[in-house]
Amino acid sequence: MNNLMTRKAGPMPESSGGHPRTPVRVLVVDDEPQIVRALVINLRARKYEVDAAPDGATALQLAAARHPDVVVLDLGLPDMDGAEVIKGLRGWTRVPIIVLSARQASDEKVEALDAGADDYVTKPFGMDELLARLRAAVRRAAPNGDEDEAVLVETGSFTVDLAAKKVNRNGNDVRLTPTEWHLLEVLVRNTGRLVSQKQLLQEVWGPAYGTETNYLRVYMAQLRRKLEVDPAHPKHFITEPGMGYRFEP
Repeated sequence: MNNLMTRKAGPMPESSGGHPRTPVRVLVVDDEPQIVRALVINLRARKYEVDAAPDGATALQLAAARHPDVVVLDLGLPDMDGAEVIKGLRGWTRVPIIVLSARQASDEKVEALDAGADDYVTKPFGMDELLARLRAAVRRAAPNGDEDEAVLVETGSFTVDLAAKKVNRNGNDVRLTPTEWHLLEVLVRNTGRLVSQKQLLQEVWGPAYGTETNYLRVYMAQLRRKLEVDPAHPKHFITEPGMGYRFEP
């Protein structure tokens, strides 16, 4: 196989949870046959249903016809940029989109996230990592009983009550400023998902603040100081350098 995928000897077992309980349909969009073949084999071995598209136009047609549960998308397609495919999908569906690309520039990654991608995996990649990201994307997208989002999020050291707009740590309420709360709320409502700097700035501070990344550094430091056990080595508020932030419970 080419150098776009790392390899491991022997089969790679699923982590806790094993095969998906109900068939999950994955749309793989990539023009490299080796990558597509490896993904199809590994996904079908784990009981996923898989469709594959070699270009953007076919991907959009298959998505409309097959309604996948998750899309794994390469940015470098022969007929259009992957960001255009993302925008085309986001015009009518919220299906999770995991970008899979050899592009290293952070601005291209940010463009994909701003277009509506949910996650970004850089080639070369480990199949086990990609499968873990895929499982997480499917879990986040799965509706609960009444399709209301969770209002109480618990971590090992603090609890966020989105309905009451309160944070509790070690039995005590944590006092947050309105801006700190708004930033926390956006991250928590996107648990496990990489949220771009631009999205955070525009949602918390407004459309005119899309480039004021120093605001994020200051307020993320404040959140970590108030909520992380070890602010210098955060476990819950993760920085993706040059791209954005991710909340992990």
